[in-house]
Amino acid sequence: MTVTDRFLDFVKFDTQSDELTNMTPSSPGQMEFAKYLKAVLLGMGLEDVDLDDNGYLMATLPANTDKEVPVIGFIAHMDTSPDMSGKHVNPRIVKNYDGSVIDLNAEYKLDPAEFPELPGYIGQDLIVTDGTTLLGADDKAGIAEIITAVSYLQSHPEIEHGKVRIAFNPDEEIGLGAHKFDVEKFGCAFGYTMDGGAVGELEYENFNAAQAKITIKGRNVHPGYAKHKMLNSIRVANNFMAMLPRWETPEHTEGYEGFYHLVGIQGTVEETVLTYIIRDHDRARFESRKREIEHLVRKTNTEFPGCCTVEIKDQYYNMREKIEPVIEIIGYVEDAMRMAGLEPKVQPIRGGTDGAQLSFKGLPCPNIFAGGENFHGRFEYVPIQSMEKATEVVVNICRIVCEKA
Repeated sequence: MTVTDRFLDFVKFDTQSDELTNMTPSSPGQMEFAKYLKAVLLGMGLEDVDLDDNGYLMATLPANTDKEVPVIGFIAHMDTSPDMSGKHVNPRIVKNYDGSVIDLNAEYKLDPAEFPELPGYIGQDLIVTDGTTLLGADDKAGIAEIITAVSYLQSHPEIEHGKVRIAFNPDEEIGLGAHKFDVEKFGCAFGYTMDGGAVGELEYENFNAAQAKITIKGRNVHPGYAKHKMLNSIRVANNFMAMLPRWETPEHTEGYEGFYHLVGIQGTVEETVLTYIIRDHDRARFESRKREIEHLVRKTNTEFPGCCTVEIKDQYYNMREKIEPVIEIIGYVEDAMRMAGLEPKVQPIRGGTDGAQLSFKGLPCPNIFAGGENFHGRFEYVPIQSMEKATEVVVNICRIVCEKA
C-alpha cells in the first residue's frame, strides 16, 4: 500500500478527542482505531506489538545489522482536534493542482487569495475535505508515513538499520498524549514525532505553556435597588481583561513572541470565570507572564476586596533545553531531509507537541513535518508529495543513524 492508500483508509475513523470525559483514551473511536492499527502492525510481521488499556500502541522493527546502533523511535498521535468534527470524513484528491480556487462545497472554498501557501503546491496532488469536517492529516498523515516507511525498510533489507520502535498515542490534541506514555517500555535513546506542518519543517523549540483560571465572585441584587450593593462580576471581569497588554495576543504575535490568550468566558452577575492560556518560548518571560496574572488578581482585589481568585497550572515546557545536549539528533534529520532533496526549515513551534513532554520524561523528541496545512478545520489539506517526502525522511534517518553508529 502507498502512503496515500493508508492515509485515506485511516481518516475513515472518527477519533476526535474530548477533554470532558476524563478517560484515556478520551473517546471510544480512538481505541477502535488503535485496535485496527494493531492488526495492521501484526499483519506486517512487526515484533512486540502491544496495545495497553489506555490506547498506547507500540511495536518494533528489528535491526538488520550486527552494529551497535542506538534504538530510535517514531511517534504519531491517533486523535483529531476537538475544534471540528472528524466523523464521516469525505476526502477528495485534486490532481495536478493548477493554482486556481478549489471548491470544497457550495459554501466553502480554498482560495489562494486567503491561503497564500497554495501556489507553492502547483503541480502537486492535494487531498482536501468536502468542507463539512476536518481532514485528519494531524496526525493520521504521520501514522501513515511511519507505517509506510517501516514497510519500505522491510522490503529493502539492503538498507541497514538498527532497532526501530514506533508508537501511536491518544489525546495529543487535548494535551494528554504523553501523560501515560511509558518511556521506559518504549526503550529508545531518542525519538521523533511526525506531527509538524508543511514539508521540510523541523522543530525542537516550543512554547512554555500554562493555563490560568480566574474566578470572580459578584453580588446580585435586584437592579432597581442595587446602588452600593450590587457587584457585577461580568463588569469586574471586563476590567481585568482590559488590564492585560492589548497587543500580546495570538492575533498580534509571531515567531518567538509570547501571548495571553482568552480561550473561555462564562459569566453571570454572581460569578464569572475567565480561562487564559499563557505562552512564551523564553522561560524567564513565561514566569513573568504568570506573575503578571497574579499581580492583576491582587490589583482587582484591592478595588473589589476578596472577589477574585486564580489557579495557574503549567502544561508543558520548551523542549530545547533537553534537545541541545543531544543536538546531533537534529543533524540526523537535517541530513535525512537533504538526502530527500529538501532544505530543512528549522523553526520554533508556536504551540506544543507530545515531543515536548516526552523530552522532559527522558526521551529527547524533536518534531518533523507530516505535510499538512490548515490543521483543525474544514480548510485542511495535505499534498500527497509531502507525505511521500516525510516517508522518505523516516527511511533516511534510520539509514543515517546506522551509518554513523
